[in-house]
Amino acid sequence: MNIFDDDDFMSITPKDNFFQVARTANQNIVALEIEHLIERLAVAEKILEDKGLEDEYEKQVETMPFIEPEDFENRKNSLFIETVGKIVTQCE
Repeated sequence: MNIFDDDDFMSITPKDNFFQVARTANQNIVALEIEHLIERLAVAEKILEDKGLEDEYEKQVETMPFIEPEDFENRKNSLFIETVGKIVTQCE
């Protein structure tokens, strides 16, 4: 029995899928992947800081003139999808 029909699959967002997988997957693997995301964020923040751009980032983060809204959503979705893929492949 298939609990999802094709319409359900197409309507779930990468974010929703991430949280669904994060709730049901092996929690040690989920924690490890979230730790990897935090590590990437820490590196990105360090790069901004070293280049003297951290204050500029903080000022512009609300309006994000440096990135198109669609590109921003695509980047977020890509990270959700990538992380789900890593979690799922480690749980197999």
